[in-house]
Amino acid sequence: MISDKGFVASFKEYFGHSARRIDASVQEQFNSAWIAMASMVTMAGLLLRLPELMMAAAILLAIVAASWLWNKLAFFGLDYERTFSEHRVFLGETIEMRVSLINRKFLPLPWVTTSDVFPRDLVMEGAKLLIRGDTSQGELSNFWAMKWHDKASRAYRVRATTRGFHAFGPVDIETGDGFGMFRSIHRNENRQILVVYPRIAPLTSLGLPAKEPFGNRLAPRFMFEDPLRTVGVRDYRHEDDFRKVHWKATARRQQLQTRVLEPTNDASLMVCLNVQTVDKSYMGVIPEHLEQVVSIAASVSYYAMMERWPAGLLANGALPHSDQSIKILPGRSPAQLTAILELLAAVTPFATAPFHRLLARESPHLPWGATLVVISSTLSEELAATLLDLKATGRRIVLITLDQRPLSHGMKGVIVYRVPEGAMDELNLGIPNYGAEALLSPEQMQHEAIRCLNLR
Repeated sequence: MISDKGFVASFKEYFGHSARRIDASVQEQFNSAWIAMASMVTMAGLLLRLPELMMAAAILLAIVAASWLWNKLAFFGLDYERTFSEHRVFLGETIEMRVSLINRKFLPLPWVTTSDVFPRDLVMEGAKLLIRGDTSQGELSNFWAMKWHDKASRAYRVRATTRGFHAFGPVDIETGDGFGMFRSIHRNENRQILVVYPRIAPLTSLGLPAKEPFGNRLAPRFMFEDPLRTVGVRDYRHEDDFRKVHWKATARRQQLQTRVLEPTNDASLMVCLNVQTVDKSYMGVIPEHLEQVVSIAASVSYYAMMERWPAGLLANGALPHSDQSIKILPGRSPAQLTAILELLAAVTPFATAPFHRLLARESPHLPWGATLVVISSTLSEELAATLLDLKATGRRIVLITLDQRPLSHGMKGVIVYRVPEGAMDELNLGIPNYGAEALLSPEQMQHEAIRCLNLR
């Protein structure tokens, strides 16, 4: 651009002896001095009647025009693709990622640079990521030279070293004309997510018994009644629970009628995860402990689904950009395990509520026959008291904790496993540290249930 100093001053400044003819610090080399130079050459050719100078000015103007048009058409038909061999992987796995640049036009592109935003938490094999100082994000830079109707691809190996939802993109594409006069930058909103699930370890390697690690299942002959499944009605008896009265049938028959519920012996698990790794949330977080309890929660959920047990998840952690607790009721659909693993992959260390309060608030809304598998890296006084209260109401409680401190509360009836800190493949729980008496045989459970019914 010509400044207020005037045409002559600008001309002297650009073509002066101490000035550089090409400034490598600017994004493009074209400016108004090219037009000024072409005009000066044309005027000199006319005054001196030299067709050679006029031809040189015409060629210069033609190069500028061609370069301008080349730059304008550079992004037409130019596409950037990023593909993964898998979009969901487990911690420690390695996948192949391929980036491709496609030029779908007759116009070649001598130079193209791409700057793709990559998560810095993943390990890129075969390439070095640049860390941007302004955003602290990883950046994969590539230089390409594209012919007409050309496609170039480069493959990389990505190792999943961190659990979570990892975002790729957007990508900044920069190109221009072959003379280097013009250049343009275009942002391609090509965003993709790579989900890294937490590590899953078999329960046998965790030291749990191979059969019924959370207590024996009910005997086939003794079954619970499912309050959600009514199979019929009958006349009311004085020992019946008044809450089972079927009022519509009573109105029709003009006599009290009781709902007959469908019996069930399905075992179900509700995995309750505490993301708080210290007694007080303001004390910070221990990342290693968080990853370990998340991995245990994933392993227990996987075991339950493989045994065809309905499994659910309750956690006081939140998803990214959310402040709501996580809750999935038990189910055995094929998509249930995927939903649980994705939530565990995305859970953050931000605690939405104290874990003991969350358990007390959500317990009435959880299936009554479900076993609550409480997983927490720390066992506070409040949490221990809440677990005992839930046990007193008839809940079956299993506690898996990393806390090695002596228990101040007598955890009677609560199955307690203490897990040593360390990698999941080195865990060895063995028998329960507390509550082994809760592992009753089917006959003992039947006798205990009959005894409880007789006491009513």
